[in-house]
Amino acid sequence: MAAPTMRGRFAPSPTGRMHLGNVRSALLGWLQARAAGGAFLLRIEDLDRARCKPQFVEDLYEDLRWLGLDWDETPLVQSARDDVYREAQAKLAREGLIYPCFCTRAEIARAASAPHGLSEEGPRYPGTCASLTAAQVSERSRTRAPAYRFRSRPGEVRFLDDLMGPYVQDVQALVGDFVVRRNDGVASYQLAVVVDDADSRITHVLRGDDLLSSTPRQLQLYEALGLPAPAFLHVPLVLGEDGKRLAKRDGAFALGELRARGRPREHVLGLLAAWSGLGDGSPVDLPALVARFDTDVLPHAPVVARESQLLDALGLR
Repeated sequence: MAAPTMRGRFAPSPTGRMHLGNVRSALLGWLQARAAGGAFLLRIEDLDRARCKPQFVEDLYEDLRWLGLDWDETPLVQSARDDVYREAQAKLAREGLIYPCFCTRAEIARAASAPHGLSEEGPRYPGTCASLTAAQVSERSRTRAPAYRFRSRPGEVRFLDDLMGPYVQDVQALVGDFVVRRNDGVASYQLAVVVDDADSRITHVLRGDDLLSSTPRQLQLYEALGLPAPAFLHVPLVLGEDGKRLAKRDGAFALGELRARGRPREHVLGLLAAWSGLGDGSPVDLPALVARFDTDVLPHAPVVARESQLLDALGLR
């Protein structure tokens, strides 16, 4: 039987204009798929309803099209898929793998048994609500809407990242039971990304290494839902001169700003290629990058985007 066609994706959150760090991830995912003769999909991760704006979605489409990064299917939009996430949640509930949790972050942080966990999760959850009776759940629901937590499996989760190599994490020891639906009724990132990638038949996920530590949680959800997990490749981030990851407020590194200044896309691609081990900074087009794409040359350390380098490479001074 022939191997399935590679299916990759780019899944941005429309909370602002894309900076060059976002664009680099999009480019690398596109190159990975196209170099393998595969499909490239786009997903709009707009579950953060307070920060995600329709105009940013339109800006995102415009930026990608200008750079020449096309996609093969209608973009999947997370805010329209709550029914799908609730079906997955119901499956986990039938298996006894989730439970309502009434704890606030402040309460978890104050718990004596709550050691420091992963930064994106906060302190490790100590299991305060894991064994509530039906009567206790009913009583607490009168005054506070619950979140729902997944009962994480104890023991090490191991996987082989296609760039970073072997990765091991004990989710239960480091994170504890984690949220799959927030107390505002919105599905968590961890649940949504697993369901979406499985529904889209994604075979390869290329994304920033800030999400590397979340992968073991996702692998536990894939297993619990009976879904096939994709291969993962996590690329080190592009950092600013202050050593912090680029943010959408960093206007000097926004693709829209470069477009507005009339910079040729080949100059932008040349800079992104240099940050990815795929070029020397000279202007380059997409067909040339597809031909030379090789995951073995991708950097294993963060890239520092110096504004002077940006200005020189793009001829802005």
